[in-house]
Amino acid sequence: VQLQASGGGLVQAGGSLRLSCVASGRSFSNYALGWFRRAPGEEREFVAAISWSGGSTYYADSVKGRFTISRDNAENTVYLQMNSLKPEDTAVYYCAAGPAPYSRSVYITPNDYDYWGQGTLVTVSS
Repeated sequence: VQLQASGGGLVQAGGSLRLSCVASGRSFSNYALGWFRRAPGEEREFVAAISWSGGSTYYADSVKGRFTISRDNAENTVYLQMNSLKPEDTAVYYCAAGPAPYSRSVYITPNDYDYWGQGTLVTVSS
């Protein structure tokens, strides 16, 4: 089972990026998915989560209103649309997947996730 994240890069403050994470090896249609990030010298922090139905989402306060998480179960892919980027958004972004018993379950803690991607670097210049 592998999660492959992509879409990171260098962008100016105020710009946008779209991260993608493709799962291979099994279907993740019954898995809650999430994005975390780790800035240089900082702890890993929660960014956004989505239920396996796509009907529930949850965001960290720091990204609410700027980031949007979505998923395409047919393509085993989760996305993170990031708008109005700020220098403090600079980090390595990780996608994660965890089994969910309910269609609207969302997880915000790393321990709820079983599978992790390798990370993609987002750098926002001022």
